Amino acid sequence: MYSRLRNLLAAPHRLKLFVGIGNVLRHDDGVGVYIVTKIYENQHIRVINAEVSIENYIGKINAFDPAVIILIDSMFLGRKPGYCQLLSKERLGGISTHTHNISLRIISDLFKSEILILGIQPATVSFGEGLSAPVKKKADRIVSAINTDYSCF
Repeated sequence: MYSRLRNLLAAPHRLKLFVGIGNVLRHDDGVGVYIVTKIYENQHIRVINAEVSIENYIGKINAFDPAVIILIDSMFLGRKPGYCQLLSKERLGGISTHTHNISLRIISDLFKSEILILGIQPATVSFGEGLSAPVKKKADRIVSAINTDYSCF
């Protein structure tokens, strides 16, 4: 899974667009937003902070015309908090991201580019601010990997 993300990042000629999704007022649901606010942009890496309304960014996302779009969101993967998985849109199936206005599976069909979803298992999505310790630790490792050597997952 991480080797696939590393390979994407190592292709400097391809524009990668990271889209942060989530509600920062529901603890770990805000992990996608947290990550994209810390990614360093360059000519091959761009970010959009969509929060809970990704449907409002469809035009802007398609206008970037990226080679690949990586949607980052908390997802109930049935694992320990902080576990993450890189999924194709076809593999979303019954994975829940219940805090959004529209499902990621449906919205991903509206994009022209390849879509990957980086899902991170939350500890809690109850009301409140801040990430849980295991989710923040994983998020910081992901940010570090994207911003530096891509090998510290």
